[in-house]
Amino acid sequence: MDEPIDRARLQAGLRLIARGLEEIAGALDGPDEPGELERMARVMREWGPGGLRKDEASALFKRHGFAPQTTGGWTRGDWVEIGGDGLRYLTAKSREWLAGYEEEEEENP
Repeated sequence: MDEPIDRARLQAGLRLIARGLEEIAGALDGPDEPGELERMARVMREWGPGGLRKDEASALFKRHGFAPQTTGGWTRGDWVEIGGDGLRYLTAKSREWLAGYEEEEEENP
């Protein structure tokens, strides 16, 4: 009965669980608490143009209600890049998204 683990199926299941937990966490937000997009924007604003060490980036995400490991997901999604100095930097994709988000917020407060 030592069947090999179906890694793809296990990964898919874990992703479903993670999405479900995110939905539960969102349901617990109060009416005055920022949504995910606003929290993303706050992370990017606080991050600024400089680079952050891994522990600094993790702490920043945690302060804004994200898991400390979110930096890894953002890196895989091309929102964050690791420079030759080992620091994490926001990418052009992040800066463009933030500019668009802020423009939309100004137009639709």
